[in-house]
Amino acid sequence: MAGGNADAPGFKKRNPPLASQRELSDFLAAVERRAFKQAMFAVRNEEAALDIVQDSMMKLAEKYSTRPPEELPMLFQRILQNTIRDYYRRSKVRSLWTTLFSSLTTSDNEDQDPLDTLQTEDGDDSPDTPHRQFEQAQTLKLIEKEIMALPARQREAFMMRYWEDMDVAETAQAMGCSEGSVKTHCSRATHTLAAALAAKGVSL
Repeated sequence: MAGGNADAPGFKKRNPPLASQRELSDFLAAVERRAFKQAMFAVRNEEAALDIVQDSMMKLAEKYSTRPPEELPMLFQRILQNTIRDYYRRSKVRSLWTTLFSSLTTSDNEDQDPLDTLQTEDGDDSPDTPHRQFEQAQTLKLIEKEIMALPARQREAFMMRYWEDMDVAETAQAMGCSEGSVKTHCSRATHTLAAALAAKGVSL
């Protein structure tokens, strides 16, 4: 009988060999320098680039350590690119927070989502000096602390809109409430945070 039956007794299907811990460690050691150069070129910040590479290496080890060695380069490159994109998304959103609070008016209209009327400046709004970078980092730490003190629904709406970058409809669906309620939660949260910052002498 020509050919073999893969399902016949005694026939063992061969799977690709899995990467050993040594092979994984060797791969990460070999790729680390190139990955850092790639991340550094993308974000132009040494500390951020190091964090991106370390996070990517940890994700590969945690999720794909049992994959065949030949799959590791493609998997790592995909993880690295996703981590770089995530860095840019988080940086953009955090920068938006400071712009958001500095753009607040004294309006008491709780049905209006502040993001709807937010006016951002053209060009790169990232800090351009070490002093400004330090000031923004300290402000963001304070903002994050105050966010944790918000009522649960306000915090949930705020994080979905301004951190996860979800629109009003998506947030309403996720929270199981109306779009008007989402706008109210976001408006209250934003004004509460702005007041808390002002009380601590923070001027944005």
